[in-house]
Amino acid sequence: MSLIKWLKTEQFQFWKRWGMLLGRLMMICFVLLGLSIGSLYLIAVIMGAPELQVPQTTIYYDTNKQVIGESNQDGQNRYWVDLDEIAPHLIDATIAIEDRSFYEHSGFDFKRIAGAILADIKAMAKVQGASTITQQYARNLFLEHDKTWKRKITEAFYAYRLEIHYSKEEILEGYLNTIYYGHGSYGIESAARTYFGKGASDLTLAEGAMLAGIPKGPSYYSPYADAERAKKRQGTVLDAMVTNHSLTENEAQQAKFENMPLQAFNEEEVQTENAPYFAAEVKKELKTKLSLDERVIEQGGLHVYTTLDMEMQQSADNWVKSSIDKSSDIQAALVAMEPKTGAVRAMIGGRDYEESKFNRATMAKRTPGSTFKPLLYYAAVKNGFTPSTRVRSEPTTFYYDNDKETYSPNNYGNAYANDEITLAQALALSDNVVAVKTHMFLDEKTLVQTAKDFGITSPLSAIPSLALGTKPVGMMEMTEAYSMLANGGKQVEPHYIDKVTDRDGKVIYRHESDAEVVLDPATAFVTTSMMTGVFDESLNDYTKVTGSGIDHLLSRPAAAKTGSTSTDSWMIGFTPQLTAAVWIGYDKGEKLNFRNDGFYAKKIWANFIEEALEGEESKEFTPPEGVVAVKVDPQTGLLASKACPVKRLTYYIEGTEPHDYCEDHPGQSLSEDEGAGKKGLLDRFFQWIR
Repeated sequence: MSLIKWLKTEQFQFWKRWGMLLGRLMMICFVLLGLSIGSLYLIAVIMGAPELQVPQTTIYYDTNKQVIGESNQDGQNRYWVDLDEIAPHLIDATIAIEDRSFYEHSGFDFKRIAGAILADIKAMAKVQGASTITQQYARNLFLEHDKTWKRKITEAFYAYRLEIHYSKEEILEGYLNTIYYGHGSYGIESAARTYFGKGASDLTLAEGAMLAGIPKGPSYYSPYADAERAKKRQGTVLDAMVTNHSLTENEAQQAKFENMPLQAFNEEEVQTENAPYFAAEVKKELKTKLSLDERVIEQGGLHVYTTLDMEMQQSADNWVKSSIDKSSDIQAALVAMEPKTGAVRAMIGGRDYEESKFNRATMAKRTPGSTFKPLLYYAAVKNGFTPSTRVRSEPTTFYYDNDKETYSPNNYGNAYANDEITLAQALALSDNVVAVKTHMFLDEKTLVQTAKDFGITSPLSAIPSLALGTKPVGMMEMTEAYSMLANGGKQVEPHYIDKVTDRDGKVIYRHESDAEVVLDPATAFVTTSMMTGVFDESLNDYTKVTGSGIDHLLSRPAAAKTGSTSTDSWMIGFTPQLTAAVWIGYDKGEKLNFRNDGFYAKKIWANFIEEALEGEESKEFTPPEGVVAVKVDPQTGLLASKACPVKRLTYYIEGTEPHDYCEDHPGQSLSEDEGAGKKGLLDRFFQWIR
């Protein structure tokens, strides 16, 4: 068919019509794109140059809304220098590693964006960034705290406005003066002084390449954090400079082998004199829960409302300092937490933050000793034991692992009743043999599962000695576990921040409590009641109750347990309003001298809990449904008769309370109720209405 004939066919006419339609659509798209770009440009011009916001100090408050700290208060790690005061090598290095096309694009490197998208698709993850220097500068200046598309679009628009209203030199100067280089250093002048003790104009090629590599990950690529990793990153920067033709291969090789002595520095903290260990946990929570980077935390103008009670913190500091001999190198940790909410009110992670920033309250794992026993006795009560259950206290050897292994626990001072004592006494006296007998009777796995129910996440072993707390756990785990007894069985997560607002007062985070009931409330209360016996000398037997030396310091109801191993001394306890844990020991696991060191934990705990709650109402532990109270003879665990010289109000799960009366004392053995039955009718009536 000839071309002329084909042009007259219907097939040609069909494609002609579609071609014309497609051409019109493309023309419309180009017009709309041009109008959009023109409109965007017009809007950017009309809006004018974006205001370059000055970084603002982040302020920290305690639970009473009193200022307890500010970030970057002294201003000594913030400097602004002109572009011509910055070493050219540093500028070239920054452009080579961060944005090779900086002088060519208008704020966006579309080729680089496409390459990053392809790399991410290939790896099925975000592995490559595509932000230009202009975009990063916009992010530094105008970053919001939420990671939304709105924020990304706003950031892109700001970058476009920066390109329109500012020169490349002004953008580069602003970027180099605001980018974060780690360790509290914002801007290249501060970084040069922090790392090398010199100004930005005096940086060598090797030093400039080292610093240029840090902003991608300040805590990761800092030579203070990992010298080898930082050196490798420096090599990457130098290679990029060679590729970008700002350096020769020979110059790069010489720089890689240059010796660069680092400058010693003092890392900036949030007012270290005010609860420094607590402040470090607050900063950690800002990073993990709010996903904020260090620049926003330090310069974002945030208002962080913490859970810290500054008066409690000062009380904790004072009692730790005054109770321990200054010449001793023994360490201490303390945590105070509100049991109903999990709000941490005070924290000490060590005796001197400047000497050791290791937080023993949150990072260390230590053997809890007998402070683990309340978890055991909770399991016992849940499985049919009662405070009156009697178990023989005497030297005993236990067989386990199919009778292949033996375990022979000792009581403190090798003292034993050589008779039966009640479970309430066993806890108050901290009898190890009774604890292991109870543990073995229940089956060792029962305590492991119970500990998990209490929020203990550290690995445990189903062995006889677990009853005596021989497996290391964290202090916060134990504080949370005791708080569950105090609040009626609810699992609460320890937290350090109640609320965070941005520089404009907008709430960007608020803690939401979602306490789940995990423990049986009745069993938890009976266990709590048993723990009050630590301070009740009516339970004394072959030895005194473990709280006998400090009971006179307390003016309010409290439940607690002491604990000691050869290397650790503990006191953990609570009132209805506050849970507190105290640990004493040596970092290297040295053995304690209990004549000198053994009383520290108890003394600190009692004095702190009393002073921390001074002025607050003295509250009783309120029994839940399913719990009954009867007066018993503390030695026998039986109902107290009129002849019993001592009567102790004891709580039981309803239906498990004793029904027999004590007959161990001479004289009238009738119960008080039986005695009431012999009174006159009028007397009994008035007793009834009371």
